[in-house]
Amino acid sequence: MKFFKNSKYWFSSGYLFFFFVAWAVWWAFYAIWLSRTLNLNGVQTGLVYSINSAVSLVFMFAFGVIEDKLGTRKNLLWVQSILLMGTGPFLIYVYEPLLQSMFLLGTILGAVYLGAAFLSGVGFLEAYVEKISRKYNFEYGTSRMWGSLGYAVGAFVAGISLSINPHLNFWLASGFGCVFFLLNIFYKVDVTEKEKKETSELNLKTVFNTLRLKKFWLLIIFLFGTSCIYGIYDQQLFPVFFTHHFTDPDTGYQVYGYLNSFQVFLESAMMFAAPFIINKLGAKRSLTLAGLIMCTRILGSAMVDNVIGISLIKLLHGFETPILIVAIFKYIALNFDSRLSATIYLIGFQVSGQIGVIAFSSLIGSLYDHSGYNMTFLVIGLVVLAFTVYSIFSLTGGKARKKQRLDAVRTGQS
Repeated sequence: MKFFKNSKYWFSSGYLFFFFVAWAVWWAFYAIWLSRTLNLNGVQTGLVYSINSAVSLVFMFAFGVIEDKLGTRKNLLWVQSILLMGTGPFLIYVYEPLLQSMFLLGTILGAVYLGAAFLSGVGFLEAYVEKISRKYNFEYGTSRMWGSLGYAVGAFVAGISLSINPHLNFWLASGFGCVFFLLNIFYKVDVTEKEKKETSELNLKTVFNTLRLKKFWLLIIFLFGTSCIYGIYDQQLFPVFFTHHFTDPDTGYQVYGYLNSFQVFLESAMMFAAPFIINKLGAKRSLTLAGLIMCTRILGSAMVDNVIGISLIKLLHGFETPILIVAIFKYIALNFDSRLSATIYLIGFQVSGQIGVIAFSSLIGSLYDHSGYNMTFLVIGLVVLAFTVYSIFSLTGGKARKKQRLDAVRTGQS
């Protein structure tokens, strides 16, 4: 527990906490806001998610390459803090009016802003803190725990404020963005000449050589068939599915907010324990375990028809997310050049997820419009199960090879 005395741990945890509060306070009810407040149908909502994801792909690739080149310098954090502070004015005065009057233009502009600030920004921030954790010797999962707590706080507040006025949620996001900005002013990181030299050696050729590796694409396929489909289910379908079980929509919003908060508090506790679990199981087995939890939750949603059962199904997310996120970083450290952790994480995990959203959001939205929730959950649950089985035979084992360990020592990043 020495990391509790580490000031870098607390500052890094603060970044994650206030970012996730600012995100959750509007994102937790994004699908509900689109469908209930703006009256978008399933296909339109799917199109919004698809375009968000398409634009985010560009930012993810750029953020990954730039961040690995910068190392632990804070340049991108300044950009992110400014975007967070502008969330409320943008969503209220630009995004919402355009979605109602000029749908396609509003969707594209929203995708640019939200992609840079949140949808790609979250991956960049997680990768940045993971670099800090290796540099200053603390477990990433124990710091990421504060991000989960932040999301819980944001979701709890959002459930209450949404029933009053959705614009209140957007202003709260800007308020927490201001706190993020202040934190960045006081946070100091020592960047040595050695680190500058090592990061300066990275170039696009290094990145493309890594992207040509077979094991990289095997990982992409697994994430594409599990995490990205699960993300559509969790963000686009489940919130509306849950609130449909209430005759009063406002009551549904509040109950979902409370449940979401409890689930994320559970997630934060698991985030603290995840590094120990994954060190015991190995990165590969932990990824397979995360896949099993995903398909269990999706298929379970097709089999229960009461609020209590659905609520218990929702809580499985609190176990899946910590295992998946921490295992991804462990898997990257064991199988790839750790200097490229941001690029591999953003492209391998975040980009594959967004490509999946682009490919499947409208399709799954259309399936829901024509067949209802139960059939949709059954179909996508079986798809996730198939890719989980695939991971057993395709992913590399959890123990690092000797050469990989030597590479990590050489770069000073292990």
